[in-house]
Order: sequence, then structure tokens, then C-alpha cells
Amino acid sequence: MNTLYSFFTNPVLTASTFLIELQSVFFQPIWKKYNYDDYFTYKVYVPSTYTGLSKVPLIVMLHGCQQDADDFAAGTEMNKLAEEKGFIVLYPQMNYFANSNGCWNWFYEYNQFRGNGEPDIIKDMIDHITAKYAIDSTNIYLAGMSAGGFMANVMAIAYPDVFKAVGIHSAGSNAYAVDLITAGEVMLYGSLNPELDGDEAYKKMGPYARPVPIITFHGQSDTTVNPINASTLIQQWIYTYKNFGINLHDNAAFYTSQDNGNHYSYIMSDYIDAENKIWMKKIMVEDMGHAWSGGNDNGSDTDSKGPNASKMMWDFFEAQND
Repeated sequence: MNTLYSFFTNPVLTASTFLIELQSVFFQPIWKKYNYDDYFTYKVYVPSTYTGLSKVPLIVMLHGCQQDADDFAAGTEMNKLAEEKGFIVLYPQMNYFANSNGCWNWFYEYNQFRGNGEPDIIKDMIDHITAKYAIDSTNIYLAGMSAGGFMANVMAIAYPDVFKAVGIHSAGSNAYAVDLITAGEVMLYGSLNPELDGDEAYKKMGPYARPVPIITFHGQSDTTVNPINASTLIQQWIYTYKNFGINLHDNAAFYTSQDNGNHYSYIMSDYIDAENKIWMKKIMVEDMGHAWSGGNDNGSDTDSKGPNASKMMWDFFEAQND
């Protein structure tokens, strides 16, 4: 009542100030589950700052095996970051009838093309959210962990026109995989031919082709997905970029823990063009296993000792607006 009263009695109070004050009284964050169909669901986080009067960015988060939206949100703390930065977060949830471990089936060929299978389902979920909320279609981002990371790479190739930038954690290039056996080989050894993968990725993009900025994290002690996958992923995109006439080279820097071993050291490589524009980042975290770097240990497959992957991804995403 005081806020409403002050709007009419205080000539200095502008409409925008009134709206901000009104938010603090009435607006609350939304964490809601939606049904996509009889089998798939998704959850959405809308920060308390959202009013619908201006368009906001969207981050799509693809969980790993044996995870769901609640677990992934808790581990990555992406909702907390969304509340701070003012973006909306979409969490597609895998159907356990389609995969008994709740993994995105990134390794089946029919799930590796635009308009097909699980990529089409994820894109439909995005369309549902962009129709429901005021989303800035030029600022839609994607991040995934493990199986979700492999699927994030699929989505970057299938829908390069949708995602401004993509974050891939503990995963790699998927082009070599066509079934469970070859998926296991990729996870153990990385892609066998990144140059071929890069050219195939460009072909799959078709008329929507564009160079997608990529940031990837991987633990050096990951025994689930061999860390070599981070390198073959970057190599795949280097070859994809060459199809656009962009030649990249790396500029690596080593970052040492400054707090007596309570956090891991890491090597960050920037992949830059002739004008020093950063197109990709690779962060290799020493001593970390198969876990979301810098996550909350209340979630599964997280390690709070690593650098904060959620924040670093968002910073990378925002940098694409420079």
C-alpha cells in the first residue's frame, strides 16, 4: 500500500521506479514444471526481476545421465545466477522410457539432425518458452553436462541459427557415434577424425550455417568421459570454422589456486582469430573428475573446488554482445 500511495503522492517517483518497487512487493521467482507431451517434461526458472515489459536472455540447460532439472539446477546454481543477472532458464528433462539412465541419446544418428528426434523436442520446448515469455531471440544460449554436453554439441550443429553461443561440460564431439558401442569408443578415446567431424558439422548446418562460439570445461581426472574429448571437440570446431574462412590459434594461460589448495588450478585456452577475437574457450581443470566445475555439492556430479563454470559460461555468453 505504501508503494502505491507514494506513486500518486510523490512527484519525483517515476513509473520505472514504481515498477521496481512494485516488483519487490509482488513479484516472486517462478520455478515451474510443464508437460511437453505424455512422456517429456521440462522446468523453467523465471527470476523475480522479470516483468515481461522487456525481452530477456534464455539459457537452455541439458542435464547429464541420472539427473533431472531439480538436481541439475541445484548443482550448477544456474537459477541463482539467473536471479542475479535477470535471464530465464529452461531445463528439458529426458524421458526415462527412452533411456533407462535418463541420458540424452546423442549417439543415435536419428538424434543428430535438425527437425529429428530429441533435438526437435528440445527445440519445441524452446519455442514453447519463447511464446510464453518475453525472450530476446538474439540471446538464446545452451549448456550441457556429459550426455547433455554431447547433445549440446548436436544442437549447436543442428540449430546454429538459434543459439548465440554454447557451453559444453565433460563431453565432446559426437559425429563418430551412431550407436551405444561407438558412443563408448568416443567417451574412451575421443573422436577419431575431428577434421572429418568438422566438415560434416558444417554440412549438417545447411542453409543455417554460422560459426557458433563454444566454451568447454573438462576435469583432467575424468574417468567417465576421457579428457581428450575436450581437445577433439575444439578440433572439430576449428575445422568447422575453416569452412567460414576463420582460422584460429590458441593462446593458453595457466591459473593456479590462490587459497592453499582449496580450489583446483586450471589451464584456460582462448582460441582467437587474426584480429584477436575470442571464438572459443577450453578450460581444463586439474585433479577434477566427472563433475560440473565450481558447482554446489548438494547436486550430483559437481565439484565445488573447480572454477565456477556457470559464471564463466555466462561471462562468455555475454561477451558475444561486445
